[in-house]
Amino acid sequence: MKPANLILRCYARKRPTHWEAFCIDLCLAAQGDTFAEARNKLDDQMVAYVNEALTIDKDHAEYLLSRKAPLKQIATYYLYLALGNVGAMHNDIRRIFTETLPVLSQKPKHA
Repeated sequence: MKPANLILRCYARKRPTHWEAFCIDLCLAAQGDTFAEARNKLDDQMVAYVNEALTIDKDHAEYLLSRKAPLKQIATYYLYLALGNVGAMHNDIRRIFTETLPVLSQKPKHA
């Protein structure tokens, strides 16, 4: 992965009964009762997905880490981004956010 690809583009939208969160760079989605819950679930999913791609599925890591969301989800992300840029974004029903992909594991501190 190139350093520029370490920032993952995401968006979330409110549905009548829950929030949905999407990562368009890894084609992942999660849902939760609140925005925070959906975002946290998506974050956990992204970390697990990348870790598994780099450790368990090493032979397929390039494919797994370069797959993209369907065009409809990508278009939705850019629509929300454009709405935010012109001040027309309603944060109570739609949100744009990025997640930084952790690439280095934390080494335990020695006493």
